[in-house]
Amino acid sequence: MMRILLFMATNVAIMIAITIIFNLLGLKSTLDAQGVDLNLDALLVMSAIIGMTGSIISLFMSKWSAKNAMGVHVIEHPQNQTEQWLLSIVARQAQQAGIGMPEVGIFQAPEPNAFATGANRNSALVAVSTGLLQSMSADEVEAVVGHEISHVANGDMVTMALMQGVVNTFVYFFATIIGHIVDRVVFKTERGYGPAYYITQMVAQIALSILASMLVMWFSRYREFRADAGGASLAGRQKMISALQALQRSHEPAQLPG
Repeated sequence: MMRILLFMATNVAIMIAITIIFNLLGLKSTLDAQGVDLNLDALLVMSAIIGMTGSIISLFMSKWSAKNAMGVHVIEHPQNQTEQWLLSIVARQAQQAGIGMPEVGIFQAPEPNAFATGANRNSALVAVSTGLLQSMSADEVEAVVGHEISHVANGDMVTMALMQGVVNTFVYFFATIIGHIVDRVVFKTERGYGPAYYITQMVAQIALSILASMLVMWFSRYREFRADAGGASLAGRQKMISALQALQRSHEPAQLPG
C-alpha cells in the first residue's frame, strides 16, 4: 500500500510541476492565442485516470491472465516427486524472503522460462516451464526460483505496473496536446475534432510510447539485476551463476555446418 501511495504522490507531484512549468512558460496563453481551446489542468487529471486505471486493472488481473494465457497447471496436490520438490523449494525460499506462500505452477513450453506475478506479495504466483525443469539441474532451477521469489519480495510487479501507469499518463497527455495543435493550428478545425486530431494523436501516442518504453526497459533491466542478487542470496551464489550460464547457453545460436 505504501508503494502505491508513493507512486500516486509521485504522479501528482509531476502533474503539479508540469502545470507550474506550463504557466511560467506561458504555454496556456500561447495555445489560447493559436485557437487551441485546451484545458491543460483537466487534461492532466483525465490523462492520469486513463493512464493509471488500465495499469492497475492489469495488475489485479495479472494472476488470472497469466494462468489462462500460459496454460499454467497450479500444483495443489503434488502428483510426482518433481512437483513435491518444487513446492518445497518455493515454500523454503518464500519463508526466507519473508513473504506468504505463493501459488506454484508449471506450464508447457520447450524453452527454459519462469515468471512471477500478482498484485500482492503474500498472494503471488510463481510458475516454471517444463523446458526449464528438463534442461536445468536441480541447483539451477532452485536459483531461477529464487530469482522469481525475489521479484515478489521486492514488489516488482506492483512497481512496474505503477511505473507503466505514470508513463501512460504523460504519453496520453502530450499526445493529446500534439493532436490539438495540429488539428487547430495546421488544419484550422474550429469546432469539435477533425480527422487530423485523431490521426495525429494516435501517431503521437505510438511514437511517445516507444520513447517512454526505453525508460521502462531500463528500470526493468535494473530490477532483473536486483532479482539475480536476491536469487543468489536465497539459493547460493554459485547456483545463480550456473543458472545464468545455462540460460546463456540456451540462447546461443546452434553451430552452423562448416
